Amino acid sequence: MENQEPEIEKLPQDEAPDREPEQKKLKISPAGDETDSPAAVSGGSGGAERRPPKYRRRKVAIVFAFCGVGYQGMQKNPGAKTIEGELEEALFHAGAVPEADRNKPRQYEWARSARTDKGVSAVGQVVSGRFYVDPPGFVDRLNSNLPDQIRVFGFKRVAPSFSSKKFCDRRRYVYLIPVFALDPCSHSEAEMARSDSGYEYVKCVECCEKGYKIPLGVMGKESVDDDGKSSEVLQSDISSNNCDALKVETLSSNGENTLNPESKTLADEDMTKSESKFCYGEKEKERFNRILSYYVGSHNFHNFTTRTKAADPAANRYILSFNANTVITLDGKDFVKCEVVGQSFMLHQIRKMIGLAVAVMRNYAPESVIQTAFKKDVRIVVPMAPEVGLYLDECFFTSYNKRFKVTHEEVSMEEYKEVAEEFKWKHVYSHIGSAEEKDGIVAIWLHSLNERNYPDLRVTEHKPDEVIVYKKIAAVSEEKIHEEEVAVKENTNGAGELLVDSKVNDETSEEKSMEEGIRVEEKATE
Repeated sequence: MENQEPEIEKLPQDEAPDREPEQKKLKISPAGDETDSPAAVSGGSGGAERRPPKYRRRKVAIVFAFCGVGYQGMQKNPGAKTIEGELEEALFHAGAVPEADRNKPRQYEWARSARTDKGVSAVGQVVSGRFYVDPPGFVDRLNSNLPDQIRVFGFKRVAPSFSSKKFCDRRRYVYLIPVFALDPCSHSEAEMARSDSGYEYVKCVECCEKGYKIPLGVMGKESVDDDGKSSEVLQSDISSNNCDALKVETLSSNGENTLNPESKTLADEDMTKSESKFCYGEKEKERFNRILSYYVGSHNFHNFTTRTKAADPAANRYILSFNANTVITLDGKDFVKCEVVGQSFMLHQIRKMIGLAVAVMRNYAPESVIQTAFKKDVRIVVPMAPEVGLYLDECFFTSYNKRFKVTHEEVSMEEYKEVAEEFKWKHVYSHIGSAEEKDGIVAIWLHSLNERNYPDLRVTEHKPDEVIVYKKIAAVSEEKIHEEEVAVKENTNGAGELLVDSKVNDETSEEKSMEEGIRVEEKATE
């Protein structure tokens, strides 16, 4: 009786529960993903159904190219159409970025190797981040969600600490400048006509032949007399009319322009002929490369950017090389290929470097003005070349590749040279050539290189004619000081502008020089 099992009361069939038993709860993987495959639920019985693969985020460097026309630069900016914005959306739609991290680049460690201005292109841009690159076909999925003017070439698995910004050693940019822009006699004259609204600048002879229109304000504001009245100006006083052969314009000792009517007439007659004679030969190449070589080395480029003061350490940049040895033909026009390699560049820096070099090449400014622009105590308004001719050619990761060459692939453009060259000619070069042929971007910009827009560029030409006083003030007598006061008054034409030599060894002599300088300035302005 003790071993007898107790009877279990059985329920009638009509009283049995009509609900199904609860399903087994899904297991959570360590990565936070639910293993909701049928094989996981059934415990893998029979082995007929396979578990779907689990994908992990990978740290990768993506190499791509783009044509910057129609975009407000590379970096993402709210309310603006940018390259970065297009690429982030393509990454999301390609499955590389989950919904939770959409529009949150910090969550996947986003970094770019270089920022580009509005309208600037690139054929060797690199970005990095942690993305879902599996299954195979990641590049095709990206390109299917991008416009034709943005193409991804490939990607490389990189070290977890990799950042395309921090690990980029050098950057190479290329600027294509038309050969005629280096000719001092090309697009050198433009007439002005009076209208109801005041003075309007009309087409120059060469722009008229091409149908280019010079917008109002490109050539600067009209000159104003001391009485406040507008003075009539018949010529644009363009910088580039200072031709080597014609000598159209001469400078007096006080910096005013003196035009020779006879030489000006010859210039008007021969201007068109002189354009066809100019070519980028060995002599011109040697001179232009010499001008560009002034930028090589470590300098303070505060005059070649915006919103950066001379005292800011960020203004100091190192340029490894700058040359212009190659000429290519686009839409029937010859372009000089200017290649600059540097550690990093500031906003508008390269375009301003090209702009000043062109001004020097066209004889508007002396070569010494470039070295003057590097001085911390000098502020010069530097011309900026149009953005259409500039593109990022390649980013270099030499130190990273050397350090991780055993464990990771090399990050470079070596594997993508052919597709990059094809993209360059199809999208970047074609746009640069057509923009110049159709709209005359550079031709119109040349008319802005005049004294009204950039009055500071010729200052260094006048320094030899000005009097520098008080180099040895302790040894100068009162009589000698009086003679120098008269000389200053004559050479500065009553303006009283003095240059006091800052290289004074004795502190007391420096104080005396300042006191005497004030006294001379007061007498010179009487």
